[in-house]
Amino acid sequence: MIRNMFPKDLKLVVFDVDGTLYQQSKLRKIMFFKIVSYYLPRPWLYKELLTIFYFRKERERKAGYSTVNLQEDQYLWAAEKLGMKIDEVKRVIDKWIFSIPNAFLKSCMYPGVSEFIEKLRSSGIKTATYSDYDSREKLKSMQIGVDLEISSTDQIVNSFKPLPAGLLVILSKMKIDKKNSLYIGDRFELDGLCAKNAGVPFLLVDKNTAPKNFFLKLSAKLSSQNKN
Repeated sequence: MIRNMFPKDLKLVVFDVDGTLYQQSKLRKIMFFKIVSYYLPRPWLYKELLTIFYFRKERERKAGYSTVNLQEDQYLWAAEKLGMKIDEVKRVIDKWIFSIPNAFLKSCMYPGVSEFIEKLRSSGIKTATYSDYDSREKLKSMQIGVDLEISSTDQIVNSFKPLPAGLLVILSKMKIDKKNSLYIGDRFELDGLCAKNAGVPFLLVDKNTAPKNFFLKLSAKLSSQNKN
């Protein structure tokens, strides 16, 4: 249920990506079968499976982490854990995390996402994305266009949520006040706290209604508000 209206004089909506614009559980089921079908007949490549596991685990464990080169560090953590070369870790992760899943994102999108973004655009409201993962190729695969794309591994950010650096960069670049902005995400412990730390209003995606009509209802509310 969407309990609150949009902030008054809304000028910017920032979206998280994974789990916010598409159904992450659906994608994970698809990728589970893809990975199993690939590695089951190739048991000698078991270390690649561990690479995927530790890459994700270390990133989750380091919520709120900040450094001078997060783009490289995210690969280094798994490399050190498994005694692998960082280039080998990059090869595996780029394939299974940043490339292959993109082909299935469009089919996993929540209904009404594209329509809501278009409704924002036609209402003169700017849009942006802020994700802990680089999402530029994901957005292309989903055929989603926004005014600004920022990720935690960008050099200008270099910190994971719930630190607010990414949101603050967006507000600064777009020259929009935080009170006229809204951050939409699916995880309060990361997205919600990130918004709170930045002083930006937050809307939590309802995962029970998102596969049906969450974003469709947002579009309807925006239309209703525009008429008032």
